[in-house]
Formats: sequence, C-alpha cells, structure tokens
Amino acid sequence: MMRPGLAGAVAVVLLVGLLLASSVAAVYARHEARRQFVELEGLHRERDELNIEWGRLRLEYGTWANPGRVEQRARDKLGMKAPDPGDVVIHRP
Repeated sequence: MMRPGLAGAVAVVLLVGLLLASSVAAVYARHEARRQFVELEGLHRERDELNIEWGRLRLEYGTWANPGRVEQRARDKLGMKAPDPGDVVIHRP
C-alpha cells in the first residue's frame, strides 16, 4: 500500500502532466486554426482570380464568336463569300 504523502505527490505530478498536455494541445489547436484560416484566405483569393479570368474568357469568347466577326474573318483570311442566289440549290425530300 502507498503512503499517504506519496499518493498525493503522484496525483500532483499526474495533474501537472495533464495540465501541460492540455496546454500544448490548446496551443497546437490554435496554431492549426490559424494555418487553416490562412489557407482558406488563399483559396478565396484564388477563387476570385479565377472568377475574374472566367469573366474575361466569356467576353473574349463572345467577341470571337460574333457572327459578323466570323463572316468578316472568313472573307478576309479565307477568301470566302456568300453564294450567288443562282448557285443555291434546295433539295426537298
């Protein structure tokens, strides 16, 4: 059987150890939360940049896909033109 003084000392050492472990865990949890917050902010910034790029690409697509622009490029670069009405043949089933 343990002596009364020894049991109290063991209990104090155990409690101090638990207190230290709890303190370290709290510091680690706070550090991890800050690290994840910084990562989240970086992801928000990346999302915003991607949204800006997406909007720019949509505008660029609208410009390139404009029928008037496509027709003009077909005439200028490829030498294409609309067929004469006499050259058009319509087939019906």
